[in-house]
Amino acid sequence: MKKIILLLAVALTIVGCGTCPTEQQPKGIAETLLLSDFRPVNVNNIPQTFVEKAKFPIIDMHSHDYVASAEEVDEWVKTMDLVGVTETHVMHCSWIGRPFEEVVALYSKHTDRFRFWCSLDYTQLLKDGTPDEAIAYLEKCHALGAVGVGEMGDKGLGELYARPTEGLGLHIDDSRLKPVLAKCAELKMPISIHIAEPYWMYLPQDATNDGLLNGAVWAVDTTVAGCLGYEGLMNSFENALRENPQTIFIACHYLNMNQDLPRLGAMLDKYPNMYIDISARVAEAAQTPRATREFLIKYQDRVLFGTDNGMAADMYRNIFRILETEDEHIYIHDYNYHWPLSAFYLPDTVLEKLYNKNAQRILTEYK
Repeated sequence: MKKIILLLAVALTIVGCGTCPTEQQPKGIAETLLLSDFRPVNVNNIPQTFVEKAKFPIIDMHSHDYVASAEEVDEWVKTMDLVGVTETHVMHCSWIGRPFEEVVALYSKHTDRFRFWCSLDYTQLLKDGTPDEAIAYLEKCHALGAVGVGEMGDKGLGELYARPTEGLGLHIDDSRLKPVLAKCAELKMPISIHIAEPYWMYLPQDATNDGLLNGAVWAVDTTVAGCLGYEGLMNSFENALRENPQTIFIACHYLNMNQDLPRLGAMLDKYPNMYIDISARVAEAAQTPRATREFLIKYQDRVLFGTDNGMAADMYRNIFRILETEDEHIYIHDYNYHWPLSAFYLPDTVLEKLYNKNAQRILTEYK
C-alpha cells in the first residue's frame, strides 16, 4: 500500500509540472532576460499587411537634413517616388544639418520636392534682450525660401535646438521672443516646435514605468537647475498659444501627449492656432489604437503627417501600415518599446487630410 501511494505521489508531481521527467526546461529566464533583449515574435495567425506605397500623395511636414551629398539627395527622391512622398519639409536645428544657406544649395536640383524651415539666431537676444538680429536672420532665411521656423525644441532647459546659439533658459513664452513670434505671423511662417518628451521620460525609471525601455534612453533629469519639467513645459506652450493668436504653431510628435489624448484634444479645441504632427511617435500612438483612431478622426483637420526618422523606405511603410490597415499585434523593435502595436484603419477622407490636404491648407491659406 505504501508503494502504491508513493508511485501516485510521483505521478501527480509529474502531471502538475506539465513536463516529461526527461525534459530539461530553461531555468530562470524570466529572472535573467533583460528588457532590452526582449524580442518577441508574433505567432498569431492574423493578417500581416505590406503597404508598399501610401494610399494618397504624402507631404512629409517633418524631416531633417539627413544627407551627406547631392547624390544622396537623388537617392532620397527615388525612395520618395517609391513610397508616394511628393514633398518633404526639411527642418533646421542645431543637432542635425549644416548652415541654412548650404542646406538650400545642396537640395537645389530638387526644389520641387523639398521645402525648408529655418532655425532662429538668439545670439544678440540672449546678450542684451533685443530681437533685431533674430528678426533680421528670420527675414534673410525667408528670402532664401524658408516656409516656416523649426524645428524649435525645449525639453526643459530652454530652446536648445537653435543655431548658432542655443537658447538656454529661453522658453517659448519668454517676453523677449514675442517680437520674433509676431514677425513669424507677419511673414506667414508657421512654427514647428518640439515640446517636452514622451511622458514616460519624466516618470521614475523603475519597474512601474511601462515605457521603461525607451524612457530610460531618453529620460529627462528634472533635478537640473532651471528645468521646467513636463507640466512647466506645457504651461509655457499654452502661454505662447494664448499670447500669439496670429502665429501658427505645429506641435511635433502629438505634443508628446499620447498618454492623455483628451487633454490634447481640449488644447486643440481651445487654440485654433495650434496643429500637431504625428512624427516619430508611431509606437506611442499605436499602443492605444482605438483611442488614437477616435482622436485622429475627431481632429482630422488639425493633424499633419511627419516622419522625423531618416530616409529608408521601410520607415515610411511602417507608418503607412499603422495608419491604413487593420493589422494588430505588430512588433517593430526599432521603436525601442516592448509593447506590440495595432493599426488604426483610418477612413480615406481622414487619411487624405492627414497625408496632404491639411498641409496644403496651411501652406497656402496661411500665406
